[in-house]
Amino acid sequence: MQYFYRAHCTPEEVLLFSTRCLGARGCAAAPGSGDHARYTGSRGTIDLNVETEGGHYTRVTLATSDVGESELDKVAKRLLSELHGVEEPSHKVRGGY
Repeated sequence: MQYFYRAHCTPEEVLLFSTRCLGARGCAAAPGSGDHARYTGSRGTIDLNVETEGGHYTRVTLATSDVGESELDKVAKRLLSELHGVEEPSHKVRGGY
């Protein structure tokens, strides 16, 4: 599955946040380059790509190694929701994922 989010922070901040967030959920960062990172864990693999879009946003794209809704997809969606919460403190992170 693939998910995306338009963030208002820099690509470097997104990569740092994702490493902390996914690390807390049992995913280890594999060596990446530039605007790409890969996180692996017992549930599978999450690939993260960040790119500046139009000079105003950072496009965050997450791709999981599963073909359908899985526990790994819930982790990916939670990452995007928590990133939104960091950028906009009034946003309430909800959901069981």
